[in-house]
Amino acid sequence: MASFCSLTLILFSIFTFSTSIAHSKTLKRDVKALNEIKASLGWRVVYAWIGDDPCGDGNLPPWSGVTCSTQGDYRVVTELEVYAVSMVGPFPIAVTKLLDLTRLDLHNNKLTGPIPPQIGRLRRLRMLNLRWNKLQDVLPPEIGDLKRLTHLSLRFNNFKGEIPRELANLPELRYLYLQENRFTGRVPAELGTLQNLQHLDVGNNHLVGTIRELIRIEGGFLVLRNLYLNNNYLTGGIPAQLANLTNLEILYLSYNKISGAIPTALAHIPKLTYLYLDHNQFSGRIPDAFYKHPFLKELNIEGNTFRPGVSPVGAHKALELSDTYFLV
Repeated sequence: MASFCSLTLILFSIFTFSTSIAHSKTLKRDVKALNEIKASLGWRVVYAWIGDDPCGDGNLPPWSGVTCSTQGDYRVVTELEVYAVSMVGPFPIAVTKLLDLTRLDLHNNKLTGPIPPQIGRLRRLRMLNLRWNKLQDVLPPEIGDLKRLTHLSLRFNNFKGEIPRELANLPELRYLYLQENRFTGRVPAELGTLQNLQHLDVGNNHLVGTIRELIRIEGGFLVLRNLYLNNNYLTGGIPAQLANLTNLEILYLSYNKISGAIPTALAHIPKLTYLYLDHNQFSGRIPDAFYKHPFLKELNIEGNTFRPGVSPVGAHKALELSDTYFLV
């Protein structure tokens, strides 16, 4: 009898909890913001956004791409994922009124214009994905106010100007994708202070400067695994200090104007797996230590002026060609 009463109490509690969620009201601020966004979108999105409440009203489900959660007596919008639906026009500024957003994904649309400075309001945002749009202008420094951000993808847009140093104010940032834009200037060395940054891709821009300038902050980039600097206008040489980035697995330097010899120290990065040095102005010879590296799978050195006559050492299939093969 006691166990029956306990089971009844549990079922009653679950029913009561479910009922309270079903009858929780969506915060008016979020309802208004989503309806503003709805009014600005094309039919591809609007046809799936039925009803007045984006979180659903009991009879109707939540709007497609909208995720809500309950906070006290209200529901709030925590995720907005509207991608690959040919959304056109400027970045919908009403998005910045959804103050409880943790995830914003508008990738693969046709958004134009700048990211508004009001983006800094989204203090709970952890993932921001705007890749494959037509966004342009400079990045607002307010993006550095998104202190909880772990993933930032702005690749394949038309952003210009310098990469803002305010990105170094994002202590949780792990993945930063800025490739395929029109950024100019230098990659901020301050990014090296991000203690959680694992992936940095600034390839295919118009960036200048040297690797030495990028890694000048002592103890920087300690957990960085992937570094993409390809297809820019970097000059200078590869400093031996780059070997201090002991967690590097991918180093992509192709299509720059980097010159000089390849330091042997680079071959002692313990986890280095892919190294792309092609189409630069390197000279000298490839240190034998590269051919003995236990993890190195690919080494691309074509399009340089390395010295002829260096015989490869080791069993790496990707390294069985002599340096003379890559002479230009």
